[in-house]
Amino acid sequence: MHSEPLTFAHKDLLFNRLRAIEIPISEFSFANIYLFRHTHHYEIISGKDVFLRGRSYNGSIYLIPTSDLRNVDMEYLAGIIDEVDYIYPVPEEWLTVFDRNRWEISSTEGDSDYFYSAEKMSTYAGKKLHKKKNLLNFFRKHYRHEVLPLTDNHLEDALTILDIWQEESVQNPEETDYAACREGLMKAEELILCGGIYYAEGEPAGFLLGEELNRETFGIHFAKALKRFKGIYQYMFNNFASVLPASCTYINMEQDLGIQALRHSKTSYMPEFKLEKFRVSLR
Repeated sequence: MHSEPLTFAHKDLLFNRLRAIEIPISEFSFANIYLFRHTHHYEIISGKDVFLRGRSYNGSIYLIPTSDLRNVDMEYLAGIIDEVDYIYPVPEEWLTVFDRNRWEISSTEGDSDYFYSAEKMSTYAGKKLHKKKNLLNFFRKHYRHEVLPLTDNHLEDALTILDIWQEESVQNPEETDYAACREGLMKAEELILCGGIYYAEGEPAGFLLGEELNRETFGIHFAKALKRFKGIYQYMFNNFASVLPASCTYINMEQDLGIQALRHSKTSYMPEFKLEKFRVSLR
């Protein structure tokens, strides 16, 4: 079994493998894995099959599958998992291949991805989203605003937003996704990422950056905006949902990592469902 640090050169190996899975989990994205390669110390593990080995925020070692585990030799899988704590993420659809007498299956709430209806996000219809609609209307009423595709022509403005966002954060850059987001902006074209940049009163105010995870789901990897523009996040999500292709039924805003502030924020937009991601280990 061969291992080597993940680099951009592995895009040719991983991009289509991960896209072929078609289950819109946030980790099944080359861009996402590549941009957080330093955070999780990702390595390519190749042999009879291809996996990624990474380190979680609490120090656990895990394997990310890069193809459907229902097609993987289970004895091979049992052999290579000896060197790690668990396999993650495993979609519910794949759990049928694991004998519960031999394998332990678990999940944590902080791992689940939040999925939102693109249609509901584009309207904020209903009583439960009334506060979001009020903030959207406040932004529209009080600020001259403009939306443009997030291309290289607007890269410097997006980087300015990111720098100010980081300054406004109570955390150090090493504790946020600042570095990953900055690289994502710099390499958006190579990573096949797209998004929009938002201006208020003629100033760069916010941006969204992500990708189609499958035909029905767009994944937002990064959403950054300036605090002084009240309602900017509600405006960005609403506008972006309204311009997605008709085939994009859902928006995946990824997990909350067990961080209460993130959980509160993501829950407040009324997700359609949370996609549970499992950890599997040998008993």
